[in-house]
Amino acid sequence: MTTPNFEAARVAMVDTQVRPSDVTLYPIIAAMLDVPRERFVPTDLRGVAYAGAHLPLARGRVLLDPRVLAKMLDALKPEPTDLVLDIAPGTGYSTALLARLAAAVVAVEPDPDLARSAIETLAALDEDTALLQEGDAAAGAPEAGPFDAVFINGAIETLPDPIAAQVKPGGRIVAIFQDGAAGQCRLGTRTGDGSRAGIAWKTMFDATAPILSGYEKPGDFVF
Repeated sequence: MTTPNFEAARVAMVDTQVRPSDVTLYPIIAAMLDVPRERFVPTDLRGVAYAGAHLPLARGRVLLDPRVLAKMLDALKPEPTDLVLDIAPGTGYSTALLARLAAAVVAVEPDPDLARSAIETLAALDEDTALLQEGDAAAGAPEAGPFDAVFINGAIETLPDPIAAQVKPGGRIVAIFQDGAAGQCRLGTRTGDGSRAGIAWKTMFDATAPILSGYEKPGDFVF
């Protein structure tokens, strides 16, 4: 059985999916060329680790399409001095990328099995600027914040107040907003502080993903 050439596949992913999507920031390109994406997918899917599609990780959870993930990183533009909150990273691929782009990353993964896998893989790759913990994705990591930037792996219908509160004034947050079958990636900027705080959103590009638990719109109240 022939062993896949993952290094060549990684280069092809960047050259045929990432660069043509107008992602030109060198640190993002370098990170995606460096991080072994195949290590972050289930064993039976490693042969398609670099395909241009979301890859299933667990019920309702995916590893984001390389193009979508790269464009979200490009929108967020993590700085080398940033403290980043990585929400629902699944097996930790986004965490590994962000660890190369920012000063430090705190990741919160709600699925115990995915969190365990992510912790093991990140440790094996010596990602010592990334801390991944199992926890409520809608609660974030208030004890570690506030954060300069927040990356959300998956779609949302609404942003929970605890997550908005963990963004520093002037900080950024990137997420896919899902409305039925349609979706848009939006970049948010924290404006004001205290009672006047809010998030100003800007649409960046079209994208869809499964909606994360805890990020759904509240249901209508019925008597």
